[in-house]
Amino acid sequence: MAEKNYIPSNIKRVETQYGELFNVAIKIDELQAIAKKGWANITIAERREVSEKGATHYAFENTYEPKKDTETAKGGDDLPF
Repeated sequence: MAEKNYIPSNIKRVETQYGELFNVAIKIDELQAIAKKGWANITIAERREVSEKGATHYAFENTYEPKKDTETAKGGDDLPF
């Protein structure tokens, strides 16, 4: 498994009268550094323990890229239309 690229962030789960929300603070420079085609793909995961600053979650770069299926790309999907 590839090493995770952790993104400096402060993510806190907050209970409100409307349900559970997340307050997220991430530096724009960090997102721009991983952006591709105008998008920064990140994954937010729950921390094992709440941090000293109260963060309940953390963020890391999502590097997943689906495999390209060459048969489908060439029109070999056997659809009747």
